Amino acid sequence: MRILFLGDVVGNLGVDMVSKYLPILKRDYKPQVTIVNGENSTSFGRGINKKVYKQIMSAGTDVITLGNHAWNNEEIFDFIDDTKKLVRPLNYPGKDVPGSGYTIINVNNKKLAVVNLQGRIFIDPIDDPFQKIDELISEIKKEADAIFVDFHAETTSEKKAMGMYLDGQISAIVGTHTHVQTNDNQILKNGTAFISDVGMCGPFDSVLGMKYENIIHRFITQRPTRFEVEEKGRGIVSGCVIDLRDDGTARFIEKILIDPNHPYKG
Repeated sequence: MRILFLGDVVGNLGVDMVSKYLPILKRDYKPQVTIVNGENSTSFGRGINKKVYKQIMSAGTDVITLGNHAWNNEEIFDFIDDTKKLVRPLNYPGKDVPGSGYTIINVNNKKLAVVNLQGRIFIDPIDDPFQKIDELISEIKKEADAIFVDFHAETTSEKKAMGMYLDGQISAIVGTHTHVQTNDNQILKNGTAFISDVGMCGPFDSVLGMKYENIIHRFITQRPTRFEVEEKGRGIVSGCVIDLRDDGTARFIEKILIDPNHPYKG
């Protein structure tokens, strides 16, 4: 099984980059499953709405994962319960949380569970992701042939700790949220693919997708500044490709980076 994953889609330019490059990447890499993190994909860079959801899906996505901005656009409550293709963090507290923290899809007579988890360090302190994923694995391990986790978290230490904790229990864990691609893609010793952060899809000439002038002003003055999504200029696409063996262990993980310094040569 080959999985193509693209990191946090930021704003209109992020959606445009996914719409442009995802069909090309699918043509060249030929994945059986395509997953995209869409938690920053609205025009103001927080949450997702139905229009953007349809745009990302129509580009060739099978599942969209979210993160700490899942509820920032109230429109999500109108459709998240009606689709199994949109997954919010599993460890949101409460019994009646809208949507689901995972979905299971059929891939060539195999079942892949796609899970969204959220960290707790320097981010909203929701329920324990370690406990929640333990409970879920116990519940679905007999049903799913492979498990893929998008761990939406701030610190590399929490992400690596989760990777080591789940090594051998799941097929792959990829980090999202920090919008900067890391250089630690690897197969852990018990067969789980791991990367701390796959990076983002959106405006290249920005600070994490936001207009850099506003961010610089805040650093210099230490005064509150409105963060605005950069909607013009050059773009970036970040992600990874993961190959799984029939037994669910990972064979390799390869980074994808398309930007002005790394033009796509496929």
